[in-house]
Amino acid sequence: MVTTINDDMFTADVIQDPYRYYGQLRDEDPVHWNELYELWVITRHDDLVWLTRNAEQFSNMVMANDPRPAYPAILESDTELYDYTRNYQSKMFIQYDRPEHLEMRKVIHAYFTPKSMEEWRPLVKSATNELLDAAEARGDGVDLMRDLAVPLPVLVIAEMMGVPEEERHHIRMLAEKLLSIGRGEPDRLRQLSDGMRGMDEYVIPMVEERMKKPQDDFISVLAEGEKAGIFTREQVLVNTSLLLLAGHETTINLICNGTLAFMENRDQWELLKADPQGLMVRATEEALRYDAPVKSITRLASEDVEMRGKHIKKDDRIRWIISSANRDPDKFENADTMDISRWPNPH
Repeated sequence: MVTTINDDMFTADVIQDPYRYYGQLRDEDPVHWNELYELWVITRHDDLVWLTRNAEQFSNMVMANDPRPAYPAILESDTELYDYTRNYQSKMFIQYDRPEHLEMRKVIHAYFTPKSMEEWRPLVKSATNELLDAAEARGDGVDLMRDLAVPLPVLVIAEMMGVPEEERHHIRMLAEKLLSIGRGEPDRLRQLSDGMRGMDEYVIPMVEERMKKPQDDFISVLAEGEKAGIFTREQVLVNTSLLLLAGHETTINLICNGTLAFMENRDQWELLKADPQGLMVRATEEALRYDAPVKSITRLASEDVEMRGKHIKKDDRIRWIISSANRDPDKFENADTMDISRWPNPH
């Protein structure tokens, strides 16, 4: 099929308005071979649902098994850093397939039960109030990113890790370096690799202590997984970094994206203010749909697959565009409109 699609997914125009680009992909070529980055781009909701329900045909092990170069491109001088960061990421439990993935996830999810997460609510509320009060007291206006979105998840994750209060500034610095993983600058791997090495250096003594004297924290849960033979020591260290990275980045994105969405859709803000208790859950789900904190994920084809008349070959790289699926008009009425009364909301 001949299309007018620009394969460079990282131009300033696409970054500024990704949903226009996703819409073009969805309309013109929903299973699109991107020649520039050598991958398939999947954009329709039904197709992504089908992919998730046929997980055995698509591998999570991208970092371990994909030999292709980094994209966006990195500096030629940073090839060794790419090998290091790719090997590091390959130890994250989200980079494993079944059955190893399920065994690792079972250990980790034991810490993140609905009941245990509910126990964190008072801390999150008090920390949010303290951060906003401090921002107001400065008297120079509120910068949402600086004053709330960045410090809040670091504070909560540091508590989950058992990091002493006086050392949280160090964790925040490491978190900011780890956030380079989602950026497109050619030199991004320098900050990222520094963050990875720094996390290992910081966490090693904590893990050794938890192996001897477990506490009620996330590192102790991973340490117990090592004792059970499910994690290696390297995997314990890497998945501690994953908590800091994934919990930090996604929370920042949701706070900022959601706030911006409400600023641009004041009617929805007024609706939420009128009934915060009744609409909070739906508002959160709609914020996740309308401008998702994670735009896409990458998989490898484990076998040859046919999709919409296209032949995806074994080992082909596939990018699932979650944000496009969440704006698919075949699934959501008025898909480009923010509507916090939307229910159900199968984003």
